[in-house]
Amino acid sequence: MSLIKYEIFNTIVEYGSLTKAAEALNITQSAVSHAIASLEKECGFPLLSRGRSGVRITVEGERVLGYTREILRWTELMNQEISLIRGAEVGTVRIGTFASVSTQWLPGILTQFRLRHPGIEIKLWEGDYAEIEGWLAGGAIDLGFLSLGETTPYETIPLQKDRMMCILPLDHPLAHNTSVSFDVLQEQPFILPKWGGDNEIERLIRMHAVKLNVIYEVAEDQAIMAMVRNGLGISLLPEMVVQGHIDEFALVPITGEPYRTIGIACTSLGNLAPASRRFIENVQEWLPQSN
Repeated sequence: MSLIKYEIFNTIVEYGSLTKAAEALNITQSAVSHAIASLEKECGFPLLSRGRSGVRITVEGERVLGYTREILRWTELMNQEISLIRGAEVGTVRIGTFASVSTQWLPGILTQFRLRHPGIEIKLWEGDYAEIEGWLAGGAIDLGFLSLGETTPYETIPLQKDRMMCILPLDHPLAHNTSVSFDVLQEQPFILPKWGGDNEIERLIRMHAVKLNVIYEVAEDQAIMAMVRNGLGISLLPEMVVQGHIDEFALVPITGEPYRTIGIACTSLGNLAPASRRFIENVQEWLPQSN
């Protein structure tokens, strides 16, 4: 078995297509097909199921996938260490991110990082909290930006607190309040953010034991803001999410000023590759400059 076959297998699973995997790896589709057929022959069972809707990983393939990802991860770590010994900086960092970090932080972070570490490639996977945690657990990414809850199975580095804000139409009776309590929120038509996993909004609601008048459950931040702007209800969103939209609706702090803590998570800080450590250092240096 060879590393290139493992990489081809992982890339097919990532893209769900032999054609897209070939394009990503810059090789022919026939080479991809030959490599996966050879790997399946060596394993003695199918790793992928081909159908009209694309390529899906088999149950047996799922069991093999975790090992191939670990082999590739440790190979990447070793190659980066060898490069450091030789005095060069190379490598790849796979990062999971969610929308507000992608919008507000990553453009500045990546610009600075590329200038300082041109030999290190960054690959981004954008999703919700649950997807990012799943990618970490499965070894698909090296680092993940997350909203850090009370407990997490991952090792984390807290980065910044982000206040939760009540967003209201500009002409709402509460728009000029200095703060608003959860008791008052119960009386209002509420648009509930439905992000993946146990998100900070739902944790806040549980903590205050309130029963909100939920009229809509919406996953997309932009849709929530548009609905509030058009007077369909009020909502709660992190302050970072509404940056750039502060003239479109009223922002009122929540009584007690609850917040989410944004951080970086990984499976093991001690086993991070040099390139991943450089990325974290870059983030920690960039954030104070941006505020």
